[in-house]
Amino acid sequence: ISPVLLIVQIFSAEQIRAWDQYTIEHEPISSIDLMERASAKCVQWIVERPWRDKPFFIFCGKGNNGGDGLAIGRMLVEKGYQVSFFILEFGKPGSNDFQAILQRLHNLFSVELHFLQSKEQFPSIDKDAIIIDALFGSGLNKPVQGLAATLVYHLNKFPVPVISIDLPSGLFIDQSSVGNTVVSASFTLTFQSYKLGLLVQENAPFIGEVQVLDIGLHPAFLGQSMHTPQLLDEVMIRKIYKPRKRFAHKGTFGHALIIGGSYGKIGAALLATKACLRSGAGLTTTLIPRCGCTIIQTIAPEAMALVDDEERYLANLPDDIERFSSIGIGPGIGTQQETQHLLSFVVKRFRKPIVIDADGLNCLSLNNEWLEVLPSHSILTPHPKE
Repeated sequence: ISPVLLIVQIFSAEQIRAWDQYTIEHEPISSIDLMERASAKCVQWIVERPWRDKPFFIFCGKGNNGGDGLAIGRMLVEKGYQVSFFILEFGKPGSNDFQAILQRLHNLFSVELHFLQSKEQFPSIDKDAIIIDALFGSGLNKPVQGLAATLVYHLNKFPVPVISIDLPSGLFIDQSSVGNTVVSASFTLTFQSYKLGLLVQENAPFIGEVQVLDIGLHPAFLGQSMHTPQLLDEVMIRKIYKPRKRFAHKGTFGHALIIGGSYGKIGAALLATKACLRSGAGLTTTLIPRCGCTIIQTIAPEAMALVDDEERYLANLPDDIERFSSIGIGPGIGTQQETQHLLSFVVKRFRKPIVIDADGLNCLSLNNEWLEVLPSHSILTPHPKE
């Protein structure tokens, strides 16, 4: 197994469970030893922080996330840390691995272990303490309620660092968590890969700083046929980047067409043009309404300009758009009917990759059927309010 395998694919809860099971069967390793390995990675991260003299309060559910919390706490106790354990009591025995880890914990002396059955048993947290949240993690499929929700509210009252294991408790892994009661983590130590719930804006107040820990899940699982979102990061960009060869020139790195701008929004087309030039296109041409020609030619002289007959918006395409290697369309184009027709022509007739941004997406949202005919490898770049 690769010693470093931080995956940029984003997996669903079902896929994560399947990956765990695949690792158990094909490494092979027992589920409890996999839990111990994941917990050891968390402990390794913790001991690298200046928290050696701080008391740790670990809150555990009775599933496998709680088992992670118990194992982390046991390892910290073995390293001389001051640890108090709090198990949220559901009246059920808990998962098999949780029970096994709990038994290992009982084998230690002087372990402070509390079972929480009412809010009166909730502890007050020292101002210099660290909280570890191992209540539910990524196994949650319904909102936190009852005593568990009350405990989450209680923990969120204390202005101390909170470390959530895998996911902040109360957060769903791959669906909206709006309205949920969620632990407000300072740090989230998630296992092996990012989860969708860690990458959506509405969850930002809960997740804190995210650390992806490699726990050695089997890499062969990634070779199975599956479609997952991917996170674009520096490592991936460096793999995509094509270094210049010794005798390279502008004619060997493609010819990009930027279609952008309208009256009052020429700056959007200019920014896209300059970005295209900086990102490595051999040649860049910008299709601009007549009102933007002087601006583009003055501020981005490296780019060539195609000037539309219309003064204030774009309505016409050159006859030979197939000569371009790729097209970026949308920045500042507006949503006039004529401009929508122009975008329709590009989407339906141009068979190379297209990047659609800004007003191009607004036009696309008014004509959803165009999505079915987008060229392969096209890119959409939405953000909130587009």
